[in-house]
Amino acid sequence: MSWNGPPVRVAVAGKGGAGKTTICATAARLLARSGLRVVAIDGDTNPNLNAAIGVDAADAAPFLPTSLVSRRFDGPRLTAPVDEVLDRHSTLAPDGVRLVRMGMPQHADEGCLCSAHATVSAFLADLGAAAGTVTVLDLEASPEHLSRGTARHCDVLLLVAEPYYRSLEAVRLQASLAAETSIDRVAVVANKCRQQSDRDAIEEFCGRHRLELVGILPWSDAVLDADAETRPLLDFAPDDALVAAVGELVGALVPDRVEAGV
Repeated sequence: MSWNGPPVRVAVAGKGGAGKTTICATAARLLARSGLRVVAIDGDTNPNLNAAIGVDAADAAPFLPTSLVSRRFDGPRLTAPVDEVLDRHSTLAPDGVRLVRMGMPQHADEGCLCSAHATVSAFLADLGAAAGTVTVLDLEASPEHLSRGTARHCDVLLLVAEPYYRSLEAVRLQASLAAETSIDRVAVVANKCRQQSDRDAIEEFCGRHRLELVGILPWSDAVLDADAETRPLLDFAPDDALVAAVGELVGALVPDRVEAGV
């Protein structure tokens, strides 16, 4: 059953290697399997969401062209309707997910990627008017998406935390920056938890910094094995505990949408 309610835009951030891309790819496909219209955006200038979601690089649509952006008083917006942009610049991924990719450097010494960030920001803003759509945005591992405002139009910013100091510090920094934006909801998901002490460390961190902990994901050897075989986790090990935990996370983030789509 299709769902035609207000759109939901979820952005996923955190330290490099925290598991953002695996979470985004798995969540997007699980959402799509529940019958929802899902757009997955690779917002990393070193893109690899396509591999995690099940699309060969050779088959992926070209990167979003920066010519799609018009500068306005309220920020960048697309020069064409968002559905037209999706038709022209997305790839149909497994389970019906629409995959869109942010531009990456084509040559050394070519300068900053401000225009690429502005294009993703404009695309995310216009998806806010796409009824019945859930967007999952995989962000790069720096706070640049917050300093440039790339993610300011998301409804939920999900910060992925591993149970060690450097990862938690990255979450703390990005949470403090997000607090200065108009993002409605900032939440933390604990990832790669091997034992109870890992969970306790992240729960204590979230309590101390007054951050919502929305999910706890276990360590999974299957993630490494799937990557070695260049296969999406959802296809390689559909019954893995991490897949089930991401399913629970999806239900916590967009419960009414998932229920409507089932």
